[in-house]
Amino acid sequence: MAEKGSSTAPLLFRRRSSSEMKNKSASVSSSLLPAFGTVVDDGDLHLKRNVIAPYDRRYRWWQTFLVGLVIYSAWASILELTFDKAANGVLLFIDLVVDFFFAIDIILTFFVAYFDTSNFVLVDDHLKIAFRYVTRFWLFMDVASTIPFSLINKILIGEWHTGQVFGLLNLLRLWRLHRVGELFKRLEKDIRFSYFWTRLLKLICVTLFAVHSAGCFYYWLAARHKPSEHTWIGRLIGDFKQKGVWHGYTCSIYWSIVTLTSVGYGEFYSMNEGEKIFNSIYMLFNMGLIAYIIGNITNLVVQSVVKTFAMRDSINEVMRYAIKNQLPEGMREQMLAHMQLKFNTAELQQEEVLKDLPKAIRSSIAQHLFWKTVEKTYLFQGVSDDFLSQLVSEMKAEYFPPRIEIILQNEIPTDFYILVSGAVDMVTYKNGTEQFLSNLESADMAGEIGVIFNIPQPFTVRTKRLSQVIRISHHQFKQMVQSESGDGKIIIANFMEYLRGLEKDMLQELPFLTELLADQNVQPTSQNEEKQNRETMDSTYGNPTGTSNTSDPSLSAGTIRVIIYGYHPSKKTMSGDRFGKLIYLPNSIADLFNLAEKKLGKRGSTILMADGSEVEDLSALRENDHLFIV
Repeated sequence: MAEKGSSTAPLLFRRRSSSEMKNKSASVSSSLLPAFGTVVDDGDLHLKRNVIAPYDRRYRWWQTFLVGLVIYSAWASILELTFDKAANGVLLFIDLVVDFFFAIDIILTFFVAYFDTSNFVLVDDHLKIAFRYVTRFWLFMDVASTIPFSLINKILIGEWHTGQVFGLLNLLRLWRLHRVGELFKRLEKDIRFSYFWTRLLKLICVTLFAVHSAGCFYYWLAARHKPSEHTWIGRLIGDFKQKGVWHGYTCSIYWSIVTLTSVGYGEFYSMNEGEKIFNSIYMLFNMGLIAYIIGNITNLVVQSVVKTFAMRDSINEVMRYAIKNQLPEGMREQMLAHMQLKFNTAELQQEEVLKDLPKAIRSSIAQHLFWKTVEKTYLFQGVSDDFLSQLVSEMKAEYFPPRIEIILQNEIPTDFYILVSGAVDMVTYKNGTEQFLSNLESADMAGEIGVIFNIPQPFTVRTKRLSQVIRISHHQFKQMVQSESGDGKIIIANFMEYLRGLEKDMLQELPFLTELLADQNVQPTSQNEEKQNRETMDSTYGNPTGTSNTSDPSLSAGTIRVIIYGYHPSKKTMSGDRFGKLIYLPNSIADLFNLAEKKLGKRGSTILMADGSEVEDLSALRENDHLFIV
């Protein structure tokens, strides 16, 4: 957060490296975003003791390390089945080390929280984690693929055994290949890596594994066939079994690639029925594999990643715009974070689904998600359930990335916000210097001062981290309060109590509150409660922009707010009188003169509009009209 007195202009930002920007964006894209309505006290989820978060960076690195071991296991298990010399060599001891790491991972899995897709909750209960792992097929296959059968045979019998039975059992290690698929899924969603090259690398890996597997199994058929001269390799190399592993593996891979690509040079071909059957199956498999590769590449380029391409195109357009207009790097970071978050929260917000639902269902959903948060907000404590239900139903939900301004100082008030989760800072700018005022957390409000007083927003509100907010528009809130006078009085009383408790630094930014709070130093009684609640809104504040809200002809005197001035509209004054006073329009002209005398300090006899025309009937006035008492 910014310290008091730090010299920072509103539109100037500290320069950050491009790598830092990419890391921030990637963290937003790869993190588990909290569901709407879930209150998070701080930046990290609090899990139970000895529970590992599945998105923890250290655990992710461990999983990536295991993927490397999986690739080795998939290559070695088939190779060891085919070539006995390879199974008796150094690979045997490497397999034991690899199995040891996967045994550790089985133990760790009992302590890793999982994401329940039925209710989108991260489950960290040890019993539930263990029950889920034990009752599914995963544990059985993980254990079966990790058991060192050769070592067990060595312990029981006293010798290493690498026969065909043990070679076939080692093929259970191929179960681990599902980890590679999970890694590629994660890489495809990480914007730090090119989606095209990630997908292409996946297709290459599938092809290489198919070539390796087919070549090894074809050699395995030849090595077990008698006589060896009646095999695809024995016809040309009579003593191929005495050749080294590398020589046999090279011939097998050469045959597999030639067959896969449908080149068919003719050096190696089937010599017995078993090889003919295997060749036929392999060629049929190749047809499907080639169709799979071509189809995936076509979808990769044309169809399959429409949303990803749309996201990347949008981000590229934003960055090109920023570079073309030479925007500061801090602005580029904010623009990039906003676009990234927009695409990543689209599924959570499910706007396309909600817009097609009836209003009653949408209202029920909003109440389920946000009722407790809104109920805790200071402004709405004590209001009726009907008012609260109506209020929650009209609110809109949004995500904001870190270091983004939700509200800008001096902007026209259109909405106020309630923080669901995350944290924001309230700051103000004076002569280009940023001053920190306070921070807000869950169930706190921002922007309500500007909305209730109908003044430009007095503070800038900036997020500290990824935050969820719900907002309601100025116009909708005003309509609800006007229709519920009893709840409106409670809201005004809560608001006044909040203003009395403001810190000195914030009160200094709202000088007109001094007079307002002085007028309200006596607690309302049953006789004057309505009158004092009315005068609460007669705040002293200038309106230099001259803007006004949309007029509502249905409003009656006593609910219309107007701005009064103590000079002639044609007079160019430089005194403090050039700022008007915001009041509720009384029921008669005489009452208006009396109220103007109290507010402006001088008695008037004529009421003029901005164009110089005289006002003779108060019923002709509309919301936020400018009146000149002379």
